[in-house]
Amino acid sequence: MMGFLMRAAIVALGLWLATKIFSGLHFASPGVLIAAALLLGLVNAVVRPIAIILTFPLTLVTLGFFLLVVNAAMLGLVALILDGFSIAGFWTAVGGSVVVSITSWLASGLIGNNGRFEVMVIRK
Repeated sequence: MMGFLMRAAIVALGLWLATKIFSGLHFASPGVLIAAALLLGLVNAVVRPIAIILTFPLTLVTLGFFLLVVNAAMLGLVALILDGFSIAGFWTAVGGSVVVSITSWLASGLIGNNGRFEVMVIRK
């Protein structure tokens, strides 16, 4: 549970960063930002695997670039479900999903499965 909450906080940071980069992303309040991060985690856990399986042939043909569209669609789905979170267009959703993905990828290297920061020690 702690790992999920830590990752949701990282996604919230990525969403906040995306709102600073793209003017088409807008949150009504910090509470909506946190709710969007939690909902995006839930959507990525439930809906995204189904979407990836259904679009697998198209993903293969495009050499994986269609996953950008799937990620943007997941962000758009969260915007449709959640009041107070809006996305101006498709390319804004793609850019926002790239920023959130990069932020999550960078931070996931520091966080283990239990939600604690991982420390690597090199001993000689």
